[in-house]
Amino acid sequence: MTIAELLEKLKAQIAANPAKIANLKATYQFELTGEGGGIYHAVFDNGQYKIGEGPVENPGCTITMATSDFFALMERKLNPMAAFMSGKLKIRGDMGQAMKLHQLFS
Repeated sequence: MTIAELLEKLKAQIAANPAKIANLKATYQFELTGEGGGIYHAVFDNGQYKIGEGPVENPGCTITMATSDFFALMERKLNPMAAFMSGKLKIRGDMGQAMKLHQLFS
């Protein structure tokens, strides 16, 4: 699976359960390192959302991790808290937003 395919899968998950983002107002930037990495974003604004490639202006929360770990996280093979505690997942900005992201994709 590629990052583009993973992003489409995430969009489908959100479309299947839009109530999860009904009251979410948050901006995320993902900085993925290693093979297939790059910068991606997810912007949520009370039921509306945009997920795609490239940086976003003034992210509330920036998540940095290896691309392979990001895939493992999204496939629920890597626990987000364990990844954070072991240094595989680094967060800059609003930790509360990071916690909301975990709930959104769980």
